[in-house]
Amino acid sequence: MANLKLTDVSKTYGGSVEVLKDIDLDIQQGELIVFVGPSGCGKSTLLRMIAGLEKISGGTLEIDGQVVNDVPPAQRGIAMVFQSYALYPHMTVRENMSFALKIAKKPQAEIDEAVERAAKMLQLDQYLDRLPKALSGGQRQRVAIGRSIVRDPKVYLFDEPLSNLDAALRVATRIEIAQLKEKMPESTMIYVTHDQVEAMTLASRIVVLANKGIAQVGTPLELYETPNSEFVAQFIGSPAMNLLPGEIIETGAQTKVKLADGGVAISNVPTNADDLGMQVNVGVRPEDFVSATDDFIFHGTVQITEALGEVTLLYFQEVNGNPVIGKLQGIHSGLRGTDVRLTADPAKVHLFANGTSLLYR
Repeated sequence: MANLKLTDVSKTYGGSVEVLKDIDLDIQQGELIVFVGPSGCGKSTLLRMIAGLEKISGGTLEIDGQVVNDVPPAQRGIAMVFQSYALYPHMTVRENMSFALKIAKKPQAEIDEAVERAAKMLQLDQYLDRLPKALSGGQRQRVAIGRSIVRDPKVYLFDEPLSNLDAALRVATRIEIAQLKEKMPESTMIYVTHDQVEAMTLASRIVVLANKGIAQVGTPLELYETPNSEFVAQFIGSPAMNLLPGEIIETGAQTKVKLADGGVAISNVPTNADDLGMQVNVGVRPEDFVSATDDFIFHGTVQITEALGEVTLLYFQEVNGNPVIGKLQGIHSGLRGTDVRLTADPAKVHLFANGTSLLYR
């Protein structure tokens, strides 16, 4: 298995259309790295550059210390699982999984052993003689994954492999991929998705892409608990983090912010005397809001409620163009049209100035 290193990698089309720039990333053997970001940010393009399907315009890509910019895809030791299963419809599962090894003229005994091992790992051993049309969507995707496993590559690349599945199959297959990674702890995997749940549950580390580059790299909980910018704060987590404008009125180990609607937020983010009077955005995740009586961060009239059983979502008026959302545990009926006050633990209150977290100054 392999380590990857991207140094100052960039991608342009036609010499003038810049898609990615200044990509610096170290991926260690055994990691499952997930690329996330808004549509058009270059997630799949970066993955295809690693695979060799897109030419690198600048910088270097190293696999185990060897620069592979000009190495053909077939010689990089990489296997890719696409969004489309791309199975041969006239071939059985066994034939689909063994096809690449037959093309490579591997001995039949070696091919059979590799297919049987991968099929058992993916719980496909009882389907080896079926055609793809006799399989469910999740089983077909497992066959596509199995086709990669039999090649024993250095790096596995997954390009939104679950996006064609329905919700129930997506959950089941996501769990299977997580279990597969546990069975292959030395394998290096890079996974592209637009689904936050996939990113949060599968990743060793998440790479958030935006504005042609990397916005932040970290473990799922690092990005959730200590985002370095308003963009990452709102991109990771659903519903998105609330951002409420205010002014710093007390500094120190704890910071006190007076908000525009009269609320007061206390945050564990430290500030100094020079920050007094600074205009900031107070960030609070919907799930971190709790009901308040006297002291509050935000208050407003509930416009819409969504009762989901385990939680109730409360939607308030817009602030800075986005509705303020509270997510309260349990069932809360009869709140629509009422005035509600919300507060949060100081440890859960984030502060941003000019789009950047004050923790990362």
